[in-house]
Amino acid sequence: MLSERREKKAWKTHFVEHRTGFHIYHSFHRLWIFLVCMLQGLGIVAFCDRRFTVRTLKLVMSVGPTFVLMKLLQSLMDVTLMIGAYRSTRAGNISRMLIRFLWFTVLSGIVVLLYVKTIEEENSGTGRDTWFKAFYLVMGICGGLQFIFALLLRVPWFRMQAEKCSNFYVVQFIGWVHQERYYVGRNMYERTRDYFTYTFFWFIVGTCKFAFSYFLQIQPMVGPTRTVISIKNFNYRWRDLISQSNYNALTLVAMWAPVVMIYFLDTQVWYIVISALVGGLDGARMHLGEIRSLDMLRSRFSSLPGAFVNNLFPSRSGAQSQMDVNVPLSSVKPGNPKVDAIRFAPLWNEVISSLREEDLINNREKDWLMMPDNKITSTSLGQQTTLVQWPLFLLANKVYDALDIVHDNRQAFQDELWDKIKRDPYLEFSVREAYESSQTVLWDLLNEDGRGWVRNIYQDIDNAIEASCLLSKFNFGELGNLLIRMAKLTNILVTETKVDDENGKQEEESKLHYSAARALVDLYEDVMRDFVVDPGLRTIYEADTTLQNSKLNGVLFNKLNWPTGPAKERVRRLHYILSIKDSALNVPVNLEARRRLQFFSNSLFMSMPQSPLVRKMISFSVFTPYFEEDVMYSKAQLENANVDGITILYYLQTIVPDEWINFLERIFPNVEYNQLNTLSDADIIGDKILELRLWASYRGQTLARTVRGMMYYKRALLLQAQQEGASMTEDEEEGHIVQGNELATIGVETPRTPRGSLVRNARAQAELKFSYVVTAQLYGKLKNSVISAQQEKAADILYLMQKNDSLRIAYIHETKEIVDGHLVTEYHSKLVKADPSGRDEEIYSIKLPGEVNLGEGKPENQNHAIVFTRGEALQTIDMNQEHYLEETLKMRNLLEEFDSKKHGLRRPTILGVREHVFTGSVSSLAWFMSLQERSFVTLGQRVLAKPLKVRMHYGHPDVFDRIFHITRGGISKPSKQINLSEDIFAGFNSTLRRGNITHHEYIQCGKGRDVGLNQIAAFEGKVASGNGEQSISRDIYRLGQLFDFFRMCSFFFTSVGFYFTTMLTVLTVYVFLYGKVYLALSGVDESLRANGLLENTALQSALNTQFLLQIGIFTAVPIIVNFILEQGILQAVISFLTMQFQLSSVFFTFSLGTRTHYFGRTLLHGGAKYKSTGRGFVVEHIPFAENYRTYARSHFVKGMEITMLLIVYLVYGAHDRNTASYILSTFSSWFLALSWLYAPFIFNPSGFEWQKTVKDFEDWTNWLFHKGGIGDEGKQSWMVWWDEEQSHIQTPRGRFWEILLSLRFFIFQYGVVYALNVSGSNKSFWVYGYSWVVMLCVFVLFKIFTFSQKASANFQLIVRLFQGIVFLAVVTGVSVAVALTPLTVGDVFASLLALIPTGWGLLSIAVAMRPVIKWFGLWKSVRGIARLYDAAMGMILFMPIAFLSWFPFVSTFQTRLVFNQAFSRGLEINILLAGNNPNAAI
Repeated sequence: MLSERREKKAWKTHFVEHRTGFHIYHSFHRLWIFLVCMLQGLGIVAFCDRRFTVRTLKLVMSVGPTFVLMKLLQSLMDVTLMIGAYRSTRAGNISRMLIRFLWFTVLSGIVVLLYVKTIEEENSGTGRDTWFKAFYLVMGICGGLQFIFALLLRVPWFRMQAEKCSNFYVVQFIGWVHQERYYVGRNMYERTRDYFTYTFFWFIVGTCKFAFSYFLQIQPMVGPTRTVISIKNFNYRWRDLISQSNYNALTLVAMWAPVVMIYFLDTQVWYIVISALVGGLDGARMHLGEIRSLDMLRSRFSSLPGAFVNNLFPSRSGAQSQMDVNVPLSSVKPGNPKVDAIRFAPLWNEVISSLREEDLINNREKDWLMMPDNKITSTSLGQQTTLVQWPLFLLANKVYDALDIVHDNRQAFQDELWDKIKRDPYLEFSVREAYESSQTVLWDLLNEDGRGWVRNIYQDIDNAIEASCLLSKFNFGELGNLLIRMAKLTNILVTETKVDDENGKQEEESKLHYSAARALVDLYEDVMRDFVVDPGLRTIYEADTTLQNSKLNGVLFNKLNWPTGPAKERVRRLHYILSIKDSALNVPVNLEARRRLQFFSNSLFMSMPQSPLVRKMISFSVFTPYFEEDVMYSKAQLENANVDGITILYYLQTIVPDEWINFLERIFPNVEYNQLNTLSDADIIGDKILELRLWASYRGQTLARTVRGMMYYKRALLLQAQQEGASMTEDEEEGHIVQGNELATIGVETPRTPRGSLVRNARAQAELKFSYVVTAQLYGKLKNSVISAQQEKAADILYLMQKNDSLRIAYIHETKEIVDGHLVTEYHSKLVKADPSGRDEEIYSIKLPGEVNLGEGKPENQNHAIVFTRGEALQTIDMNQEHYLEETLKMRNLLEEFDSKKHGLRRPTILGVREHVFTGSVSSLAWFMSLQERSFVTLGQRVLAKPLKVRMHYGHPDVFDRIFHITRGGISKPSKQINLSEDIFAGFNSTLRRGNITHHEYIQCGKGRDVGLNQIAAFEGKVASGNGEQSISRDIYRLGQLFDFFRMCSFFFTSVGFYFTTMLTVLTVYVFLYGKVYLALSGVDESLRANGLLENTALQSALNTQFLLQIGIFTAVPIIVNFILEQGILQAVISFLTMQFQLSSVFFTFSLGTRTHYFGRTLLHGGAKYKSTGRGFVVEHIPFAENYRTYARSHFVKGMEITMLLIVYLVYGAHDRNTASYILSTFSSWFLALSWLYAPFIFNPSGFEWQKTVKDFEDWTNWLFHKGGIGDEGKQSWMVWWDEEQSHIQTPRGRFWEILLSLRFFIFQYGVVYALNVSGSNKSFWVYGYSWVVMLCVFVLFKIFTFSQKASANFQLIVRLFQGIVFLAVVTGVSVAVALTPLTVGDVFASLLALIPTGWGLLSIAVAMRPVIKWFGLWKSVRGIARLYDAAMGMILFMPIAFLSWFPFVSTFQTRLVFNQAFSRGLEINILLAGNNPNAAI
């Protein structure tokens, strides 16, 4: 049986995922070879003083042996990293690796030998160049072949020519030797134009990088290096073993190590800077940020209909087929504003209605934002009009602004006056509309006698305008009174009767008619008496017998035609224009509504494909994985208070008070707006409870919010299909004259296109083109669960299906079956929908071969249900996302990108979509996270897609070519650990299979992010761990090997390279400080000072460049550029300064530590796991113990180590501690250490409130000394937590690296003991040996004072007496030693600097050697020492917090700091932090 199993085992082929960091070199060896060779060349040029002689050339050519040796190292890795796959790998691959290894072995030997002989020949002084010529010939041949191979295999045009000759054996052999042949990953070249574009990009980056490295790092180090080498009399303070006889080697290492580290990481910095500038310029070219305020929206609004028609309205062959039946044929011209407005208004109004449905605006704002249908094409006098009626928020108060212009310019001519009005286009529109609408309203209202008067008045005004004598014939000083009279009349006409009984209603209507007649009489009197001043006109009116008789008989204004329906809407609009005197500059008030309208308007002016007809568009599905998150908030969830007494409902009422009032206005339509504040939660009863639950759920990161957003796609398609006239025949759509195809949009029915038929056909089109699948794998278990909370989730999912008829749920159904007498679990993948009765109805059921969740949960969840999607495209949407109706209108345009040929050699296979992080509006942390995310998902991905051509799939909401991907491995790789970051592997997979991934920013999707520091750290830790796992994957290896050099550079620095260089940034701090400590403790600092090197400006500038990189000045460039692009320069400066005042640098520095810790730990030990971050509302205080558990090993320990290094350098360094050089060189390190130590408490709500601080200390001490028991978790006991923290150290390789890295702590002890006064000038090893005796004594004392109370239960008095005697003896001994020996009090404290790090190093080694320590029975002692260290570290952290908590103003300042976004919006965040349970009445 065992032999059969071995035969069936599937062995690795081509690649083995060994757990080693050498994969980063193995996959990207070309980059490292290039950087090392350039470093060597720049160093040689610098040390040759830039004299380009023959000797310099010979020295520079030493890069040849370096290149060959590094190629040998690469071929050696090819051989060794394939261990585990030789059994199943093809013989051709094995022979290729061996041939390459042998070739580079032989070549390395030849090249090194020739170069050594060349140098010997040069040093001999004979003047002969025989060996150099041979070396030059060999390197020329090798370099030429390497260049030809690279040209043929990497440059696109030459690659295509080589493929035409691929049948020749020579070409096949060259390709086989130079590059491993893969089916997956072949021909991944781009257009020659794209190749040269990203090559030029990297030329700029390389120029900046190498100029910086040479002039600011390498060249300034030349002089000091020569000086250090020449110094022969270094007075070492300790027993030197290496440097003295080796040109002071360790001193040179301490000086050069930070420079070399920065050399290898600053490429990332220059990439960030250049990519930010390129992305900013490209964004400006794309017209991003052109509409970034309400003022800009107003100024461009008149162009919106035309832009909408150009981009979102399908083009047809016949111009006449695009017009409405109400628009005359003569007016249908390209770009006709009236026709454009007719097409634009319905969809704009739907967008505004959706904002009202979402409670982002109130009813008043909705009325002001809605746009009239513009169906009026002629005046009451039969004249044609092209006047476009605009939303009221553009016209509010404009009539009175025009009236002020008239009053201020009474002496001006008519044309001058009109020119002043026309300077503001909306002033002109409001005047014209008020004039024409008043004419129409009066015409519709009056009888024939009254209409005659209206006709005469308006004809006389028109004639006066044409004759330019308007101001002389009419008294415009009385125009204000006329407006008041007209506003009074329109107010009467729109007044609704409030009496229900019939008699009372008739009586009130009679009063309204009487009031209207009186208003008309007053209007008539003012017009005839005061407004008409021309004697000739007065004579004409007085001679009009019909008018005079009607007036005398009282029939001029009787029998009024009371407006109803559309006529009443016209009156209401005129009333608004005449009566609104408030400014509409802040409409809409809600910031989210503003942002959405601004982006939508801006996007209409961006380049996008022409929208196709709904019938011809690409069909698509939306796909959302769901596990067990919140579907909808239940009433209990809304009312249950947290530990601070705050409920979710109260939180939302406080955070979004305007949306709460708008919600109340919507569900209580009969309550006056100014009375809504008097309503409470208790008033929401009955069927309104469901509305309340939905309102709250739509503001959290729930499934309900995601489903609502995605179902906007269907609503958009319905609207667009109706607008196009989906019921038309194909012949009609292809160019016949169709006059009813837009009637559904404006609410008109004709016999040709009945309304019902149009809606049914539009719905059918939408159903065919769109489907939505939520893969909720646990839905079956939730339905059958006995736990009420899970049953509620299942019921909520069913409600969502009932509410959204196009929603489908896919889940795993488990059944128990008896097969061959055994009970077997069978698994089915099912798809259900809601049936007419409201229950879930099964559509499909697929039997699965076994358990589904074998790998990572989310990709497995997606993979089982992808079969249920349909269409040609697939959009993946996460559970924390939302969508907007206005954005879904552009989905047709986006899908057309799949057929576009402008994106490269191949058509797109993944369409990247811009995201908006909607969780950044309250706390500072949420804002920082949203800014970081926004700069990546916009500017960052813009550059990755073009020009770099290395954009991958970084998550949702990208749109996949569904057919391409389901036939090439799917969209999710689910293997455990290695595919932890499953999203990006879809991008790897698509690229390797000759896909093309693009990025588009004219459409956006909302996304929620983590808002608390612990949530953010968990998310970043998960991503960093995922990148650590990616680095050992075959996908990374193949992409790194098969990309051309410059595209490979782009890929490296935007994937695992980003995290690797982040880790190098932190390691640079360690290298820099350990180098400084070495110089300080060894006494070399004193010698350098004596030789003037500490004051060497060039040396200090070279060493201090690390300061700029550590504090992240350059990495903030993308955020700054994004600010400038989307907010403008002034607002960008304000926002950036606001970030700094809110300590954003502390947050980003803290995140640097998070990424470094998890990426490095994954490289060393593996064990990456998915971390649930939670998606709730975070404003509650995080206890000190929880923060300590979360960050002790990732930040606090490292922060303490850096602090210890800085203290040692401060105490023992030979420098002037007041100099700018010292401050500059250590400031960033102090900043890093303090950020890592105290950021969790700075950004912790109520982190400095005294009552919470006291409670935190009690909670922390209880946790620290709780012994733990069976079933206890890490949050309950320090002992359990400590064991969990060591669980990642499992393998011998991991133990080895832990021990090796722990050895660094012993430098403290070795250096400090020789610097003690008691040591004097003694440099013997006995001094160091005595320090270990002291260390042993300290351990014995620890054992004495921590002797188990249980073990001493029968003789506790004796034990305590003995401990007291020992304590007194120790104190007495130290005191006597201080008094009678050279030992000083300072030596006692300095010993702590030696013994504490040594103890931690021994503890770390003991943890790594846990099995051995347990075998010796010392594990209990190790655990006790570890508890002591954690207790001491906790106290060091806690004391500043306790001290600051004494001062109330600190807590107030911290609250303002953490929640500045809320304060800036006028929110009373202090109420949420008070913890006084304001919801007690609920």
